[in-house]
Amino acid sequence: MRRTWPLLTLLGGNAAAQTPTFSGADTAFILLCSALVLLMTPGLAIFYGGLVRAGSVLNTMMMSFAALGIASVAWVAVGYTLAFGPGGNALIGGLSHAGLGNMAGELTGTIPTPLFAVFQILFAVITLAVVSGSVVERMRFPAFVLFGTLWVLLIYAPLAHWVWSSDGWLFKLGLLDFAGGTVVEVASGVSGLVAALVLGPRLGFPRMVSVPHNVPLVLLGTGLLWFGWLGFNAGSALAAGQTAAYALLNTNTAAAAALLVWLLWDQLRGGKPTAIGAATGAVVGLVAITPACGFVTPGGALLIGAVASTVSWFLVANKHRLLPDDALDVFACHGTAGIVGTLLTGVLASPAINPAGTGLLAGNPAQVGKQLIGVLAAAALAGAGTFVLLKLTALITPLRLTQQQEVRGVDLSEHQEEGYQEAQSPLAAPVFVGND
Repeated sequence: MRRTWPLLTLLGGNAAAQTPTFSGADTAFILLCSALVLLMTPGLAIFYGGLVRAGSVLNTMMMSFAALGIASVAWVAVGYTLAFGPGGNALIGGLSHAGLGNMAGELTGTIPTPLFAVFQILFAVITLAVVSGSVVERMRFPAFVLFGTLWVLLIYAPLAHWVWSSDGWLFKLGLLDFAGGTVVEVASGVSGLVAALVLGPRLGFPRMVSVPHNVPLVLLGTGLLWFGWLGFNAGSALAAGQTAAYALLNTNTAAAAALLVWLLWDQLRGGKPTAIGAATGAVVGLVAITPACGFVTPGGALLIGAVASTVSWFLVANKHRLLPDDALDVFACHGTAGIVGTLLTGVLASPAINPAGTGLLAGNPAQVGKQLIGVLAAAALAGAGTFVLLKLTALITPLRLTQQQEVRGVDLSEHQEEGYQEAQSPLAAPVFVGND
């Protein structure tokens, strides 16, 4: 059986999408891009791990690694078919691809459908991992695992269907989202914000400031994210061609612009340009260009990176007054930049880059309204869904650590491990291994 992924037509991918024919070049390209996207989650773990206190580094990184297991298993079981299964309706996919065992010989565009499924698995993984940044240092690990499983199946998969399936209502509306501005960034940012509100602040917030314990780790994680994001965005063309080339060029351009603008704002504020600021700015640019990368010119990418960096910088600089204890600024960076990028896609999309995308400046003002509807729909599903799923999770297992556990440290309380053994107090209780 052969079929076309509808976005290949929408995104201006390989012309063979109309009559699917296997392409070894496209397949090799997406195999490589899938590996790059997989690298993003360990990169995010390192990025997040450096931003928290030393006593929380393992738990923080474990949440990202757990997302690899949670989302991968859930996606193979039913997540993929809920998002992309044929025979669905405007809200959810059909169940014919549950278990992914009936795809032999099937093509999505010019690549094997099992490869497309793997590529999409890794999108679900990194999205759930991003959400964890809002709740680190206070959410119990078992609660995160249960919540994360429900979130992937009941929020992420339906939203992916709405935006990227030919049956989805936002796809039919004409929303432009090349690689996940709504599905990945708005959803994770809003979910993180709601989760931070439901769990409540960390002990001492906002009087006690949590200082990043390892800035070099943050920079290393940023570099891995930047590297992997090239596959995340370029691979979303699902074909090795001009659209993928522009997506890669625009991704790097926006990240670079956002990095420099963040440092500029730090300097103008009267402070010093910091490594944390450079890393945060780069990630904000990567987020913001995600929905637009296959639709805008490199000049448009510069503008998107600069605007998103400015808006996110303002929120981060004023977060203690404006936002709840979103520990690692998931909403300020991912949610906000995702919103900015999605809306500016409607303004800057150029048919000279991709005939499937025409924005306000190219004579299609209605596209801005479609982009706004997409943002609001993603935010509504993610926000309301996260609130309900957290309340449901709380009926089964407590959501957050006790005060004593939080003071002791989440690494020891949840995993009986420490990231830095040399820092362990000689009076700490011994850890027994084996049967002795």
